[in-house]
Amino acid sequence: MPVKDAPLEHLPAPGLLIGDQRVTDSSGGEFEHLYAATGKLTSRVTLGGKREIDAAVAAARTAFTTWRKTPVNVRRTTMLRLAELLVEHAEELGSIGTLDNGTPSALTGGSSHLAADLFTYNAGWCDKIGGEVVPAYSAASFDYTLDEPYGVVGVIIPWNGPLIACGMVLGPALAAGNCVVLKPPELAPYAALRFGELCLEAGFPPGVVNVVPAGPEGGEALVRHKDVDKVHFTGSGATAQKVLSTALLTVKPVGLELGGKSANIIFEDADLAAASQFALNAIFLLSGQGCINGTRVLVQRSVYDQVVETIGQIAAQAPIGDPLDPAVFVGPVINSTACDRIMGVIDEAKSSGARLVAGGNRMGGDYADGYFIEPTVFAEVDPASSLAQNEVFGPVLAVTPFDDEEEAVRIANNTDFGLAAYVQTNDLRRAHRVSSDVVSGNVWVNGFMGIPGNAPFGGNKESGYGRLGGVWGIREFTRPKNVWIAL
Repeated sequence: MPVKDAPLEHLPAPGLLIGDQRVTDSSGGEFEHLYAATGKLTSRVTLGGKREIDAAVAAARTAFTTWRKTPVNVRRTTMLRLAELLVEHAEELGSIGTLDNGTPSALTGGSSHLAADLFTYNAGWCDKIGGEVVPAYSAASFDYTLDEPYGVVGVIIPWNGPLIACGMVLGPALAAGNCVVLKPPELAPYAALRFGELCLEAGFPPGVVNVVPAGPEGGEALVRHKDVDKVHFTGSGATAQKVLSTALLTVKPVGLELGGKSANIIFEDADLAAASQFALNAIFLLSGQGCINGTRVLVQRSVYDQVVETIGQIAAQAPIGDPLDPAVFVGPVINSTACDRIMGVIDEAKSSGARLVAGGNRMGGDYADGYFIEPTVFAEVDPASSLAQNEVFGPVLAVTPFDDEEEAVRIANNTDFGLAAYVQTNDLRRAHRVSSDVVSGNVWVNGFMGIPGNAPFGGNKESGYGRLGGVWGIREFTRPKNVWIAL
């Protein structure tokens, strides 16, 4: 069945959003955005350069003088109104999400609701951020702290889930009283731009949220800017190193949410049918383009053959195709560069001794012009191999056997990453032991409930540092000031 063309009627207005103005005459040039399902041009996206970053930071700095002093009940109401608008425009934003990066519409519709929930949760913190009294020490005094916003926060989000990233990062940043310059990538600019429009409609003063799609030049200008007080970056480790070295020039703090090579450990006492189906979510969800996806499946040897056979059968029947088809769950990868890179990984794995169980090909026919790769499963993957150690960011699953709990944990921890882990078992004591022993910022046992707004989310090792969610997320965007008064 031919793939439908991109839903261009949902394109947001062209240009950058600085304050409450659209800027189309930009020093950053343009980017030809292609729809991942067809390879066809959607539009030429205006990109911000240093000049536009300077203007956006200036708008945010001006807005900060009033936003930080806005009564907390007004700030809360504004955030709640934004959450309402995200729900009201969920269908439109879902179409924009598919246009952005090819994510199937069966999934993108939920992004608005999740983002809305994150803003609703964080709105509740607006009137709870304060400080505490410090016990007097050695002299008659009154000592207390103030939890203050940083000021202007530069936020760089990824292309694979821009609207959810807005909720995760801007939710606590805005609740804490900061203003934001948001840099979505040129690969997926549309949902973020529409989000910026909804912020204005919700009542955020102009300049509180500025949206400047940009490439590397704009990103460097944002991180380097002396009036940006903090940066939060979500993306690859290689880019994170550049962000850190640039931020060092002005000694500004950086929060990092980076990649992963998450292990999904299936023990012999698990519900094997459910565990096998769940394992494939790692390459079905976002076509494997997710930092928390459990792309390493470790299976106890006594049930290994059974699980591998089940996974292979399910993968071969995956509903892959046109992302605008509501029955489709697996869509294309982001672009031709990613497609070529992932196929290179598959070819290397084939020649390295891993056993191909399912997939392994780029799709042709009606899908030849888009960036479709079959959900691919390799078994007998060496834990030390490139496939087991490096993030693929594509629909490629690596399955490895283990003998006992100790070996499973050792294999799970033997990577440079530490973002997420999954454990499948019906032994509660084992679930607690393994959850404690794996080096990971997040562990899910017998399922996945998403990333709730009230729980901390973040990584260890080369998966980054800092936490979003709950009070931990608020602390990421506030800094304490101590006030001492002699009595």
